[in-house]
Amino acid sequence: STDLTSTVGYDSIIQHLNDGRKNCKEFEDFLKERAIIEEKYGKELINLSKKRPCGQTELNTLKRSLDVFKQQIDNVGQGHIQLAQTLREEAKKMEDFREKQKLHRKKIELIMEAIHKNRNVQYKKTMEVKQMCYCFLPCGEGMGSAIGDAVLHLPCLLPHFWQLFLKLAQTKSALEDSDRSYQQSVTTLEKIREEWQNEHIKACEFFETQECERINYFRNALWLHVNQLSLGCVQNDEKYEEIRKSLEMCSIEKDVDFFVNLRKTGSLAPAPVLYENYYNTQRNVTPARSPAPVPISRRGPLPTPTNPPGEPDYATVDGYSLV
Repeated sequence: STDLTSTVGYDSIIQHLNDGRKNCKEFEDFLKERAIIEEKYGKELINLSKKRPCGQTELNTLKRSLDVFKQQIDNVGQGHIQLAQTLREEAKKMEDFREKQKLHRKKIELIMEAIHKNRNVQYKKTMEVKQMCYCFLPCGEGMGSAIGDAVLHLPCLLPHFWQLFLKLAQTKSALEDSDRSYQQSVTTLEKIREEWQNEHIKACEFFETQECERINYFRNALWLHVNQLSLGCVQNDEKYEEIRKSLEMCSIEKDVDFFVNLRKTGSLAPAPVLYENYYNTQRNVTPARSPAPVPISRRGPLPTPTNPPGEPDYATVDGYSLV
């Protein structure tokens, strides 16, 4: 500003820096809130995998797949809890960065406040001395005119002449002192103005450097946050891939055979029930020959499960095959 005592430009810079600090604080709070959500979600997943039964009576390979499924869900929950801790650490880093900038900027602001105050005080003092000199000027001119008139009436006005002459000398001396003080004030003000201008330039350069650092740090923090979320998704997909691999090893025939072998009671069918004559005990009845036990033969290959018409294949999800 052309006004020496104006701080409108400086105030605008400080306001922008405060807004930038506020924006960093908002992102910091966002990370903290996201951490709370991730931690809560992770704990809920862990509780779900531990407390909720899921195919607990299954056997063999499918049981192993379900065990892997629950274990990986637990791992996903642990991953979300770890992500929450990472987000809190990033929020703390943002807070430390913000406070560090605030501390450094505070030193510059204190210097600028002091030099602004010194400049304004000296400017006010200079204007007061200038006004005093301006007031003395007509007084001196009037006094000189009065002395000229008094010379014409010298015989009768001699005592007044000396009084006027003494006042003129005092006024002239005071005027010279005021002018000298005014010159000194202007010189001092100019030195302060140059010092203020140099410090103002240094402050602006420092603030610009801080703003560049803040924007760069903020951008990198956002980039890192997105990468962390992407990494979490990749890690989750790897855990889900373990489930898919386990499901690929699931064999329907093996599970059925495993159940049969585990619960089997024998390999022979019951013998036929024979007729016994209790009515005529004298009658000679030749007992029929008991047929040989017929071993139970296994069925043919198990059919591949198919879904009813119109329903999607159990082995595909959105076009992705699990087979």
